[in-house]
Amino acid sequence: MCHRGVQQGDSEGLAKELRDGQLGKATGTGDPACGGDPAQEVGQPSPPRCVAMGCWRAPSTVLACLLLLRLPPSPACPAACRCSSGEGDCSAHALREVPQSLSTNTSALWLGYNFITVLGPRSFPPLPGLLGLSLPHNRLGLIRSQALVGLGALQELDLTNNYLTVLTPEAFLPLTSLAMLNLGSNRLEELDPGVPRSLPQLQALLLQDNPWVCGCGILPLWRWLSHNSEKHCFSLPEKSLLLCRFPERLNNYPIMAFGNESFRQCQETSLSARHYITFLTIGPFSFMASIFFCTFMGTITVVYHNLRREPHFWRRRRICRGH
Repeated sequence: MCHRGVQQGDSEGLAKELRDGQLGKATGTGDPACGGDPAQEVGQPSPPRCVAMGCWRAPSTVLACLLLLRLPPSPACPAACRCSSGEGDCSAHALREVPQSLSTNTSALWLGYNFITVLGPRSFPPLPGLLGLSLPHNRLGLIRSQALVGLGALQELDLTNNYLTVLTPEAFLPLTSLAMLNLGSNRLEELDPGVPRSLPQLQALLLQDNPWVCGCGILPLWRWLSHNSEKHCFSLPEKSLLLCRFPERLNNYPIMAFGNESFRQCQETSLSARHYITFLTIGPFSFMASIFFCTFMGTITVVYHNLRREPHFWRRRRICRGH
């Protein structure tokens, strides 16, 4: 009876049943649990105890059924997104930042064609189940350290068609499971090899359509790519599209076509920042030490010459006295 009432979902039908005595509120007929007699006629008065019990039991039973059959609340979904089956599509909504009310069970998230310019620290809510993140065609120019905290399960990251010029390894440290990184169509002239080195599970790196400057600054990246492209667990898709933009004489020259001899001059003259700091530190100290040493040696020389001249002085005085 409870099941029938909930299925109908009609308050008028429920009120009619209550009036007709189907739930045993007033007459107790048709419900032996209320103490009524099924064969008793509707007009016949019922025992007083049925009236007392029926007035409270029928509403309580209906309320319990409604509570048990109520559907659970749906997972949170931002107003600017469309969510279904663990996937969130927040594309093309002029967003300037990542929505924070995303469900924690989101496994794929699209944020393309928005106006996101910077990913600051903790830009994303905790999404422990997120596997794929797509941010193409934004205005993203900077990813700060700790910006991707909470995305430890992420396996694919698409950052194509943005304004990225510099990337630091610290920004990618939380992505311990990332297998594919797409940095195509940005404004990268160089790439710190510490970026792919900070991704222990990286298997594919896409770098095409960037204005690479093929000078000594690209040597560390070339070394890393040459070393890892030979591994079976790593792939460099479309590496033929990894082309130099500058200098002009190397425009459209494939970076992976370079050899060790191409960077011979860089290997002979290139100095790291640590070397320059060492030189700047040692220089002033060595200058002061040289001044002190020269002064000390000059003083010693003058004293020595004075001591050598004193015996001749006393000898001349004796000669004068003898005469």
